Amino acid sequence: MRWPFNRFRRPRLSPSDTIEAIYGMIVTQAREPLFYRHLGVPDTVDGRFDLLLLHLWIVLRRLRASTDGAEPARALSQGLFDRFCEDMDDNLREMGVGDLAVPRRMEAFGKAFYGRSKAYDLALGQRAEKAAEPGVNTLAQAIGKNILNGGGGNHASELAAYTMAAMTSLAACDDAAVQRGIWTFPSPESQRQRA
Repeated sequence: MRWPFNRFRRPRLSPSDTIEAIYGMIVTQAREPLFYRHLGVPDTVDGRFDLLLLHLWIVLRRLRASTDGAEPARALSQGLFDRFCEDMDDNLREMGVGDLAVPRRMEAFGKAFYGRSKAYDLALGQRAEKAAEPGVNTLAQAIGKNILNGGGGNHASELAAYTMAAMTSLAACDDAAVQRGIWTFPSPESQRQRA
């Protein structure tokens, strides 16, 4: 007689389920009202898009750092980016953008993603001499420019601190947990109180 212990195990997620779950976490976090209410992110289509890009960049950056199972991490990264593109395409069509204009708009989304990713990567690669944390000041400048319409001051610093906390939290997770979506983003409120 076989015991039905498998009923107590968590079901294994397929790769597409994992991509959907992680992308859902990214979208949910990017919609967190505290970013808009207390951290100065414009509650506009552009503001929401830029915050989505920031969170997608955080996750993809962590996946790039995976040492165990580099190929699964690459496949997951590509799957997440493809899911982002699919989501943007769906949103454009729901907004009534015509078939001929969609490819041009999608190209603009891709350029925005790669441009912001490069800016954030460069910001973290630079180390300000008197910065409390490496890259925080330059990351705050990049966030201020890309998310807060060129300004933001304290809000840019708080968003940079949140971003660093999210990256630190993901870095503390092992590769398998990250690739299975067994992690959470930190609360933006906790970073706001520290800043």
